[in-house]
Amino acid sequence: MFVKDFSGWIQYKEKLHNKQNRTPLFKERDVWWTSIGINVGFEEDGKHDKFLRPVLVIKKFNRDLFLGVPMSTKIKENKYYVKVTVKNNTVSVLMSQLRVFSANRLQDKLVELDKKDFRIVTDKIVNMIK
Repeated sequence: MFVKDFSGWIQYKEKLHNKQNRTPLFKERDVWWTSIGINVGFEEDGKHDKFLRPVLVIKKFNRDLFLGVPMSTKIKENKYYVKVTVKNNTVSVLMSQLRVFSANRLQDKLVELDKKDFRIVTDKIVNMIK
């Protein structure tokens, strides 16, 4: 069984929460390396010392909060995985992991998703919720 580093994540999460830096400028369609943490059960986890995973910004609510969806290099034939292209690589958007994120979690901008791919993802999210 894989052991999750919950205590390491709690320490890092406290640093993110207390971060004094101004939150980065971000917009819909951006893909950012985001500290999503160590989560419970089958919720997607981040990796490495900053608990990172690429996250696609779906909806910006304000400068501090957004609706986002994690991404993965694993490709699965599953209605909750949407294939998109990022930097000439096919990756998956994990629609079942859609959630709200604080902009404090954003680390580095990776890319801006193509408008066509973004439209495919948002259409599939809307249909998933219906």
